[in-house]
Amino acid sequence: MARILSIDYGKKRTGLAVTDPLQIVPGGLATVPTSGLFDYLRDYVGRESVERIVIGEPMQPNGMPSENLERVRQFVARWRKAMPDIPIEYYDERFTSVLAHRAMIDGGLGKKARRNKELVDEISATIILSDYLSSRRGPAGR
Repeated sequence: MARILSIDYGKKRTGLAVTDPLQIVPGGLATVPTSGLFDYLRDYVGRESVERIVIGEPMQPNGMPSENLERVRQFVARWRKAMPDIPIEYYDERFTSVLAHRAMIDGGLGKKARRNKELVDEISATIILSDYLSSRRGPAGR
């Protein structure tokens, strides 16, 4: 099997997470400058077998699009044109940053470590991927 990769796309930096080859365990991969994201992903999928990419769809809590959604859509369009063999799909990312901070607190990280925005982005991508995997398994697999 091939991996599933997730993206928490940000204006300045982007968090990435990936599954193991059996698509069971999600884990943080990296946080990269958004300006270099496309090249990073192209290199990664050249080295690793990736079945699909899941990208967080940035929405406000009320369901309205966030200001970042247009940038995400532009990236998705670019990816689909350049890499049509690796599908990319949207997944609701509401509250992932809040959940990432909660995970950091629950994990015992101090205030200084919790201010690490790169770590927050990577954890957010991992949460997106974990939620996506759970949704594919259905209610019994959660």
